[in-house]
Amino acid sequence: MIRIIRPSNLSVLALVAMVIPIAECEDSLWPVREFRGVWVATVANIDWPSSRHLTTSQQKHELDLIVQTVHKLNFNAIVFQVRTAGDAMYNSSLDPWSYYLTGTQGKSPSPYWDPLAYLIEKSHNLGMEVHAWFNPYRARAGSSSRSGLASTHMANRFPQYTYGYGHNLWMDPGAKVVQDYIISVFSDVVKNYDVDGIHIDDYFYPYPVQGQDFPDSHTYNSYKSNGGTLSYSNWRRNNINDLVQRINNELHAMKPFIKFGVSPFGIWKPGHPSGIHGLSSYDAIYADARKWLVEGWLDYLTPQLYWKIDPPAQSYPALLDWWLQQNSKNRHVYAGNDVAKIVSHGWSAQEISNQVKISRDHRSLLSLGNIQFSMKYFISNSHGIANAFSALYTNKTLAPVMSWLNVSRPVSPSNVATDSSSILWSRDTSGAIYYWAIYQQFADAWNLHTVVRAEVTSVSNITKGFYAIKGVNRAGVESSPIVVQVHGSTAIVG
Repeated sequence: MIRIIRPSNLSVLALVAMVIPIAECEDSLWPVREFRGVWVATVANIDWPSSRHLTTSQQKHELDLIVQTVHKLNFNAIVFQVRTAGDAMYNSSLDPWSYYLTGTQGKSPSPYWDPLAYLIEKSHNLGMEVHAWFNPYRARAGSSSRSGLASTHMANRFPQYTYGYGHNLWMDPGAKVVQDYIISVFSDVVKNYDVDGIHIDDYFYPYPVQGQDFPDSHTYNSYKSNGGTLSYSNWRRNNINDLVQRINNELHAMKPFIKFGVSPFGIWKPGHPSGIHGLSSYDAIYADARKWLVEGWLDYLTPQLYWKIDPPAQSYPALLDWWLQQNSKNRHVYAGNDVAKIVSHGWSAQEISNQVKISRDHRSLLSLGNIQFSMKYFISNSHGIANAFSALYTNKTLAPVMSWLNVSRPVSPSNVATDSSSILWSRDTSGAIYYWAIYQQFADAWNLHTVVRAEVTSVSNITKGFYAIKGVNRAGVESSPIVVQVHGSTAIVG
């Protein structure tokens, strides 16, 4: 049972109160904020679960190991793939349970559990964010057949807008009924789960298949017959623009603190910047990610910069610089890094470390973090990648502040007191607190000691020294600190 210590109780603990000088709390002394994310891919059982035949107990064990590893390495966000192809890694009222979870699409876990709810609870208990990652239009991966899909699957809801293309099944982004359904899926998660963010990656229109046209001409002809004037390509881009803008507007209207992020292919168009060659996401998959950033239709952009630093045709720093230069609305940019290439292409762990350092060097331009693909390489410590990140992420930190989100300002903790090894405070009654951040002073700086949920009112096993407690809201804004000094059986509170 947690005991709340109020000022009248201080003499019981032989505490002496005094004001700690505010100079102890100058902004420059607090840890630098950084988004440290990792993608957990569920499609084809890439990261989790390792097999669709695991028991519930085995699935939970693997998810526990993911959370523990992310926390141990001082990451602060998990980007969890909840919808791979019109399916669900959570209890959805719209999409069927995922084949990759139970081996049969539409079959619920037995014994029952909800992976997304479980992950959120475990991660939030450790002060880490969870971003729900969706693939909007892919209807099936690895097969262009509807055979075996659940009756509630979107391909069966809208068969007239479902196409086999290459080795996948795809929904038509130009069909408004499909877009409305996808928005309802996103809204369902935001309404029913305490996710910190919503995340979509680079699958909009499918990547081109040689010798095969995406068969949406009847949808475009219908648009034209109803007075539409856009060219075929611009119409396709506009369909994706509409989706991105609607996600941003409608989900923020539901919960203003939701962080909306998009992870597009890393090249907008060849020649941007000069000397860059490769696939044009603008022309090939109709993703105008530059527009989304310029218009501020997202809270963070994660361009997939899956190339080395040196090759001039696809240069990590050159592309990062270019994306940062497009950021006229001052949103956050968290570059995506491909740690999988350490295994698949023989990269060194040092290459990824250097890319993270380059991202940090551009902090003044709002390069404020990175997301790594993908989790299994940290679990296995492939080629020392986990060791490399232990050297990069030496201390804990909170995700960067998103000051534009419409969230109430946090309040400082009240009735703060200590005994010889604990710090205690009163429960928040403002409703503005999401976490309490507890810092410990080392020399002239404060290190983040731990992060606890708003309902927690104490931390234990505290050694002697100076500590500061701040309230943190859903946008990452912190309150003024309350500083305490713990020294044996005596504490000074200010």
